[in-house]
Amino acid sequence: MLVAGSCPFRFRAFRLLLCLVCLTPACIRVSGQQTSVFDATNLQVSTELAHGWLVESGDDPAFAHPDFDDSQWQLFDASSDSLSKFFPNTRPDIVWYRLHLKVAQDQAALALLENNISSAFEIYSNGVKLLSVGRIVPFVPYDPSSFFILPIPKNQFASGSLVIALRVHISKSDWALPQPGYASQNLTVGQEKSLRERMWLQIIGANLLFGLDASAAVCVCIGALLLYATQQERREYLWLFLANLNVLPLIPLSIYSLMHTFPVRWWVFVFIARLALPYFWARMICAFVGYRVGWKMQIYLIVTCLAALWVEIEQRFGGLIYAQLLIAYAPFVLLAMVILPWILIKSARGTRRLEGLLIVPVMLFGFSSVAYWLDAAASQFTFLGGVNRIISSIAVMVAGPFTIDTGQLAELLSSVTLALIILIRSNRVSRQQTLLEEQIAAAREVQTVILPGQIENLSGFAIESVYEPAQRVGGDFFQILPASENGLLVVIGDVAGKGLPAAMLVSFLVGTIRTAAENSHTPGLLLSRLNEHLCGRTRGGFSTALAVHIDVDGQVSAANAGHLAPYLDGAEVELPGALPLGVVSGTKYETTRFHLPPGSRLTFYSDGVIEAENTKGELFGFDRARQISTQSALSIADSARQYGQQDDITVIAITRESVQGSTPV
Repeated sequence: MLVAGSCPFRFRAFRLLLCLVCLTPACIRVSGQQTSVFDATNLQVSTELAHGWLVESGDDPAFAHPDFDDSQWQLFDASSDSLSKFFPNTRPDIVWYRLHLKVAQDQAALALLENNISSAFEIYSNGVKLLSVGRIVPFVPYDPSSFFILPIPKNQFASGSLVIALRVHISKSDWALPQPGYASQNLTVGQEKSLRERMWLQIIGANLLFGLDASAAVCVCIGALLLYATQQERREYLWLFLANLNVLPLIPLSIYSLMHTFPVRWWVFVFIARLALPYFWARMICAFVGYRVGWKMQIYLIVTCLAALWVEIEQRFGGLIYAQLLIAYAPFVLLAMVILPWILIKSARGTRRLEGLLIVPVMLFGFSSVAYWLDAAASQFTFLGGVNRIISSIAVMVAGPFTIDTGQLAELLSSVTLALIILIRSNRVSRQQTLLEEQIAAAREVQTVILPGQIENLSGFAIESVYEPAQRVGGDFFQILPASENGLLVVIGDVAGKGLPAAMLVSFLVGTIRTAAENSHTPGLLLSRLNEHLCGRTRGGFSTALAVHIDVDGQVSAANAGHLAPYLDGAEVELPGALPLGVVSGTKYETTRFHLPPGSRLTFYSDGVIEAENTKGELFGFDRARQISTQSALSIADSARQYGQQDDITVIAITRESVQGSTPV
């Protein structure tokens, strides 16, 4: 017997369930299945459209209409479902999605924020096309990375309901992904203002590292070019410039793609421009650590570049099967994760410890490459799924609105590390330069002492001399010494090379000349002694020299060791040739004799006069040198310098006076 007011348990449970069903405004009955309706009437914050989608294959324009009967379509949750379980065998090229939204007739207008649905798709609201990207039939892929804000027409709110329909082309590459087609983050609904704020936050968060890396690449590119211009022996700076130059074509199109869509084929030009990027980066790293790249390594790098280019193009056009990617991308993974780290570790154990710092960004980039490769492998081998999820979560980390991609982080860290290495190197070079400047200054002072500035008065001869080094210290030398019986000994020469080594050799030769001249004034014997002192002591260095002895009565004895012959009253004196000093031990130098009449002039040059070069690349030459050989030494030197000095200039002019006397310089 039932007591009034009482109710059996089963009736109370039934009534509770009935109330719950009635109080759930987002659920309606459609052909025996529960289909969620998104309630947007009191939408306060922007929300991703993840739940309640209906999905079907095929391609019928009627699918976009709001009154189309989609009761037989399958319920799809974009946050967890994969299309592969709905179409395990057919893998259709075109898939439609529909979502029912409940709206208020008088509510503020809503908008949609779209990003990266597919390389070809269309979005409809109550049958009105809001956006079209690419071409679905025939398939023409467009870049899907742009952000679009799509206001929903205000007049569509009168019915109190909206149907958002998506027509999406899914390529072979997309079907190989764990979750092909539409994903929950691809479409967001909300007020236009809040969506715009959300869009810019996503753009900044997703591209902050890229922006920093692009800025660093531009700075490093300019810096590397300037460094190579001044230090062309440093080939690593050339490779560094080329590597960062290959990054630059990516920047303008990446910025443009944020707010604009365009045919995927545009990327092909960027990929071709960046074809050699792996090659340049590998060569740059090897050059920094002093690793010699052989022909086998070069072939491997070229194959890696071509395989990477093929992967990029095939992925963009949607024709890449991920099993193919595993093979094509393997050389790059091996390069980034094994070959380059091994080279850096090997160099870090030697003298290139500073450059060994590059191992950190290289290993980080290698990890990113492995994560990308493993993601493709997991689509083919399901047992790798767990490992792939762990590595992928590390390879691409999310911190609030910011996305930290280890690949971009590695590139940025690489630029910072290279800048640090260059800074430390520059500091070392600066210290070495300061030390070198001090040494050159000391060598300059030594040359000032050992090379005659004011020639002593020598009876019977008027002597002029001009010495103008091309650098702070020069490689030319000369000595004018008094000889026995009021004679005169002249030695002029030119040391091979420039700078401090040449200056030190000049000092050695001048000291040797003065010592040898104390025992003999015979030109041939003097040159032989200089040659013996020079052989084996200069590490391959050598020097030309011309020795001339002039008696008070005008008799001249001359011996030549590869130097320019003198001019007598504007005519070249013929002297037999011989090897320069310091080349072969035991060399004999033949002596030539001629007469210097009173009033005649004997002029000596270094090759800096002959080799003066103008802006057109024309040499001063022997003809001009001969024509002006009767002018004063200062005038000759000025003519050569104004023509275009390239080397040290030395001019000596000796005139035998008609009346015995002396003329100072």
